[in-house]
Amino acid sequence: MKRGTAIRSGGSWDASTAIDSVVLDAGDRHRRRIALTGERGTEFLLDLPHAAALRDGDGIVLDDGSIVRVAGQPEALIEIAAHTPLESVRLAWHLGNRHTDVQIVGDRIRIRRDHVLEDMLRGLGAHVTALEAPFDPEEGAPHGTHHGHAHD
Repeated sequence: MKRGTAIRSGGSWDASTAIDSVVLDAGDRHRRRIALTGERGTEFLLDLPHAAALRDGDGIVLDDGSIVRVAGQPEALIEIAAHTPLESVRLAWHLGNRHTDVQIVGDRIRIRRDHVLEDMLRGLGAHVTALEAPFDPEEGAPHGTHHGHAHD
């Protein structure tokens, strides 16, 4: 079985040269080691030295030099818009306080559909639009030392 041992970030390689593509949701794109099968039948083992967040458009370099494109599977999301940059910061703070995965797209924020969060955001004055799209959440801060933040 072929092995994928390196990642090329989207835009740093010619996607038209991809021999295949794998379609994965955001949860399945944070991996170190997993057997995958591309849409054209290419079977390979993703075998990275450390877990990596694969993004839509990245390329997995196989041991024979060929590349398999990573495609984000469309997911049920909401896109959040605010009237002002300050309101955007306030909305982002509330989402972060709830440890919600977010994707920043221009001046908008995307999160996975969650009716409780949608109601909260509307209550805070946000414009909320449902959509289906690949989800590429921001990578979290490294987890080093304990910072004394606890939730009851």
